[in-house]
Amino acid sequence: MIEIKNVSPECAGSIASLANEIWNEYFTPIIGKAQVDYMLDKFQSERAILSQLSEGMKYIAAYSDGKLVGYSAYKLEPDAMFLSKIYVRRDKRGCGIGGKMFAREVEIAKDAGKEKIYLTVNKHNDDSIAIYRHLGFETEKSIVTDIGGGFVMDDYVMTLRLSK
Repeated sequence: MIEIKNVSPECAGSIASLANEIWNEYFTPIIGKAQVDYMLDKFQSERAILSQLSEGMKYIAAYSDGKLVGYSAYKLEPDAMFLSKIYVRRDKRGCGIGGKMFAREVEIAKDAGKEKIYLTVNKHNDDSIAIYRHLGFETEKSIVTDIGGGFVMDDYVMTLRLSK
């Protein structure tokens, strides 16, 4: 059974631990171990997640049979939702968990009257780009963002227009 729940600050450590597992497995071949370590500390550590929560980012978590298997984060902006993160543990990918989290976020965005959802995705993350296109996202632009430590994020901005 899959449950999707809102994340409270008390869950930040569990989310950070899952992030460490997922990021090391999935992103190391794409961006390298040094950048994965840097980004985990800067964006996915317990400290970073608590900071994001205090600044208005909302996290949701996916549980399969009571075990944390995925998480997602978003922030509502004036006319859009920024989908910051959506990750599922390797052994649970392809089971519809990411889709359930995304459906929850679409519902939240529509209920909040948002016109679109947008996200950033690494230009070499072909699997995720294909999924986003399948969901109706379109590539809006290409960006390179300096994140410090000598690293950049080389991303596409993809947007999904929401029907009223």
